[in-house]
Amino acid sequence: MTTPDDAQNTAESQPQTDLQPAKLNNTLHSRFDGGSPRARKQAAGMLALVGAIREQENEIRQGGGAKAIESQHGKKRLTARERLALLLDPETEFLELGMFAAFGMYEEWGGAPSAGVVTGLGRVAGRLVMIVANDATVKAGAFFPMTAKKVLRAQTIAMENRIPTLYLVDSAGVFLPLQEDVFPDQDDFGRIFRNNAVMSAKGIPQITAIMGMCVAGGAYLPVMTDHVLMTEGSGLFLAGPALVQAAIGQKYSAEELGGATMHAEISGTVDFKEPNDHLCLARLRSLVGKLGHGPRAPFDRGAFDAEKDAPKYAAEDLYGLLDADPAKGTGSYDMHEVIARLVDRSEFDEYKPDYGRTVICGYARIGGYAVGVVANQKQHQPQTSHTGEKRVEFGGVIYAESAEKAARFIMDCNQNLVPLIFMHDVNGFMVGRDAEWSGIIRAGAKMVTAVANSTVPKITVIVGGSFGAGHYAMCGKAYDPRFVFAWPTARYAVMSGGSAALTLVEIKVKQLERGGKKLSDEEKKELLRSIQATYEEQTDCRYAAARLWVDAIVDPAKTREALLTALEAAALNPEVAKFNVGILQT
Repeated sequence: MTTPDDAQNTAESQPQTDLQPAKLNNTLHSRFDGGSPRARKQAAGMLALVGAIREQENEIRQGGGAKAIESQHGKKRLTARERLALLLDPETEFLELGMFAAFGMYEEWGGAPSAGVVTGLGRVAGRLVMIVANDATVKAGAFFPMTAKKVLRAQTIAMENRIPTLYLVDSAGVFLPLQEDVFPDQDDFGRIFRNNAVMSAKGIPQITAIMGMCVAGGAYLPVMTDHVLMTEGSGLFLAGPALVQAAIGQKYSAEELGGATMHAEISGTVDFKEPNDHLCLARLRSLVGKLGHGPRAPFDRGAFDAEKDAPKYAAEDLYGLLDADPAKGTGSYDMHEVIARLVDRSEFDEYKPDYGRTVICGYARIGGYAVGVVANQKQHQPQTSHTGEKRVEFGGVIYAESAEKAARFIMDCNQNLVPLIFMHDVNGFMVGRDAEWSGIIRAGAKMVTAVANSTVPKITVIVGGSFGAGHYAMCGKAYDPRFVFAWPTARYAVMSGGSAALTLVEIKVKQLERGGKKLSDEEKKELLRSIQATYEEQTDCRYAAARLWVDAIVDPAKTREALLTALEAAALNPEVAKFNVGILQT
């Protein structure tokens, strides 16, 4: 038997030759010059865009405004964000999801900042939890259509990742003027309670703290969770005093009908009665600290040191890499530079680097978690066709070779239980005779099929454009990514703004001409400007975030932190369904 010492002595006695392999070097080397005029100009544009979004976020955090906050304090209650500050572990980050929900919507009703509910991932007693907190400063916490959809999205994320979920309830129920859009459909208010039941059946911990009103159908939510906490002065009832008197003629006070004392002493509905918000949140923290730990996911996580394993290059460099001017798109840049600032030690094992170069695929680690990266390359790439023809392929465009490479890589990641990160800056699939002859539809279908049937966690980051079928192939919202993050430069639609505007103008002009009206050149230009303005507004990341097409708009320099939190959340779910890709067009 050979001992380790014998093996070492034998190895040391071997002559050193040129045939012995050198140490693997898989570190990405950056060529980015942050001091160049172009980089400085682009950084200034990106920082201005980030600053504008931060200002809007600060405004959103005010909820219903100073008077509404004063009214909440007058009831001896804290606001949703004040409650979060007490609930979360000190000096930890809160990854807020859906902050821009309902942005620019419901203006005829005075608006609904953040859809009247705060959701996100944070740490409570050391545990990563999902928090859903009604903001009573916004229409008394009433549910608008987007409020219901935002809560449902938070529950979906919690279900897919098996994240313990805490509900801080302070809501007047459905916003009655819009009840027809809140109440009846599959993705409306009632689905929340259905999800409560399903989450409970899956063993996902749920705890509710009632710290205000909890009325009508909303009263079912707390009682369908594992524990119910309630503060004195709060109310939990199917019908409030006014409705009871109108419906059956009985007159009772709110405390008699559904106060904390009644539910603690008579109905037995609440588990813990607390005198105020502060003690209620302290109790909630205590309960979370005693939750058990389930099995972990089978994804690999190596030893991780936040300082030693940080990327080799500064995250702030990301500000200067892209053009933030929406009229120009994000420009030409090397996506490897982005990846180098996101992955541990900037190490990246690139898969088929010389083939299908407009899509980058490879293996890396983020926070110690092994991941597969699928990213659009925005620099034009040299390519040799099957016939030996030399050509240049456009950056940001998916060609047949890159689609086939990505499909195979996605299948490999599923085979080997490696979560996937998709980095979008895609104009779509290549078009034209040569592309059609190369089988672009067949190759694209392979990639879409692989993404659709992928069962490992998928996380999407929309860096720049995400247009047309390229959005689908790169795991857009319809393809069940666990999280969708967007940079301030993110834009997506069925086609880019310039192409769409010209197409829409042509259609409109033909319609008018059929009606007997001929437009002058100036009128056509004005029509083009009008259509471009509307289209640009609708492709803006805030428009998407308002409708929950993206979960969060992230500062580019904070992307790594968002991905690490998302990966930690994904690792809470130990179940990975069997991967079956189905029929592939070959």
